[in-house]
Amino acid sequence: MIRSLGNEPPLLADGRRAPDKREVSLRWLSGTFLTGITSSVLMGVALFAALDGRQQLAIPAEAYASAAAEAHEDTTVVRGGRLIAPAIAAKPSDRAIMEVSTVVHDGEKEVVRRQPFAHVKMTLAANHVATEDYPDFDPLAIFSADEPQPAPQSRTGALYGSDVESEVSLKTVPFPTAKTGMKMASDLSLEEVEENVRSNGSVLTDGNTQLAALYYVDPRRFSNEEADVDLTAGLSARVLEQNMTVSAPESITPQTEEFADDILPVRADTPIAKALTDSGYPQQYADGIASYISQQLGASDLEKGDVLRIGIIQKGEQAKIIRASVYRGARHLVTVALDDKGKYVPGSEPPMLDAIATAFDDNTFAPPPGQNLPRVYDGIYRAALSYGMTKDMTALIIKLLASNVDFQAQLRPTDKLEAFFSVADSTGQATEDSELLYVNARFGDTQTRFYRFQDPEDGTVDYFDENGKSIRQFLLRNPVPNGIFKSGFGMRRHPILGFARMHTGVDWAAPRGTAIIAAGNGTVEKAGWDSGGYGNQTIIRHANGYESSYNHQSAIAKGVVPGAKIRQGQVIGWVGTTGESTGPHLHYELIVNGTKVDPLRIRLPGGKSLQGEALAKFEDERKRIDMLLNNQTPDQVASK
Repeated sequence: MIRSLGNEPPLLADGRRAPDKREVSLRWLSGTFLTGITSSVLMGVALFAALDGRQQLAIPAEAYASAAAEAHEDTTVVRGGRLIAPAIAAKPSDRAIMEVSTVVHDGEKEVVRRQPFAHVKMTLAANHVATEDYPDFDPLAIFSADEPQPAPQSRTGALYGSDVESEVSLKTVPFPTAKTGMKMASDLSLEEVEENVRSNGSVLTDGNTQLAALYYVDPRRFSNEEADVDLTAGLSARVLEQNMTVSAPESITPQTEEFADDILPVRADTPIAKALTDSGYPQQYADGIASYISQQLGASDLEKGDVLRIGIIQKGEQAKIIRASVYRGARHLVTVALDDKGKYVPGSEPPMLDAIATAFDDNTFAPPPGQNLPRVYDGIYRAALSYGMTKDMTALIIKLLASNVDFQAQLRPTDKLEAFFSVADSTGQATEDSELLYVNARFGDTQTRFYRFQDPEDGTVDYFDENGKSIRQFLLRNPVPNGIFKSGFGMRRHPILGFARMHTGVDWAAPRGTAIIAAGNGTVEKAGWDSGGYGNQTIIRHANGYESSYNHQSAIAKGVVPGAKIRQGQVIGWVGTTGESTGPHLHYELIVNGTKVDPLRIRLPGGKSLQGEALAKFEDERKRIDMLLNNQTPDQVASK
């Protein structure tokens, strides 16, 4: 046992003595310290990477304690959820109430009056609180809900091209070209024309500056010299202010120099150079201009709340920084500008921009990926109701966006909705009489924009895109929105007959009694029992040779009779299993010029498109709305 453990003295070489246990090896001690320091550095690097720029790993206990009590009651834990979700604040500046002149037709008269309108820009991912309950998501209700019908004479009317102080009535009558009760004045003689020119000539000049000129007769009659006179000189006029030079217009090319201001809000104490590089400026430019700014500012860092304004000259793909200014709030601190020698020197304060005062307004907090945001459907209703819109108006927006937006998808932080609608007063609250005039919706990379327009020919109100094309689909592909696809178009083995047979439609399975909606506007061609195996059948004739057929219904809706006018989304019957059917479902067929086609594959035409005079009036209405929303003044002045 002793031999196995070893009791022999240590082997020594070169006459060295055995080490004393009380002595410490300097080499061992230095190696131990270096190992400890290296381990600490590696752990620090790993910890910094885990923090990812944050100041702490966990939410403080006091922050969690300050949360609402009801938030603590739910003990269910969802993977990826947060104890306190970052909130996006809705800005009051996103709502504007404006007085707009509108024109409403009243018989032969046109009444122009001022009416309040609300212009709202809604960030749907913000923490909006709905002011009232709204209906749960139901795909059938989206299309089948009764759309509020406008009055025979629109309550809002069209936007007027000029501002009026009060209510004005206009009446248009054709100019009497055939017979008139007024006496026509005789033509002026040559002497009378000359007298008018001589008497009015004094008001056409201001000292030595010619303001305007118009030759009524041969200019040689007023010339004392026999020199040649340019007869076309008086056909044009130009009014110039003092100390103004008029240069020839320059054509715009990709190499034309353009100036732009880049506004950079500073959200934390940051070095000047880092604030520039974080905004995309190259390191060499950032370091160079930061040194000049720091010399004038007396500091190399910007404080939280500062605004950095960069003036840029863009020429083709090259950009040059020619000016930089620092603002503390709305107070100007320092400006440096590029001189003719290419050096930065102290500069004077540039003209103030509104973007400086609102630099932090348009940069709302964006939640990180994985944030538990609501569905698109809930986000639209919560935002719209909190901004003063009614449930009917919100339902109309949902219906108009249904063909382009997935309402069951999760909201993205960038999803926005802009609307322009009439309101009752300056509070911005819509009423039953309010009408929606404009919507601009952005969901992900998809943008949908449409305008309200009343057709002057038939008086119908619809919504059109910027090109005058109806936003509505011509035909829906699924008349049972909450149905389940069971069988497609083509050859298949018939479930009852037992042999291969052409299936001339699409089957949508749903419980008995599920509502069936019309695929599009049209006229009922047939509504009743079919002896060929279709059971209760309804056929609707649409425009341009299209027909839709709905079969195996348990019952046909009241009022759906041959000759009746049907609108898209209207309930026309209920799912059943009448005729040759093995279970409750809808056999839906689409017929084009007498030929049955696949409803899911055929390319369907778009909705109604405006043409001719209607299109011209729509474009005028669209331009007026765009100018109002862009805070511009309409350039069209109405003559009264």
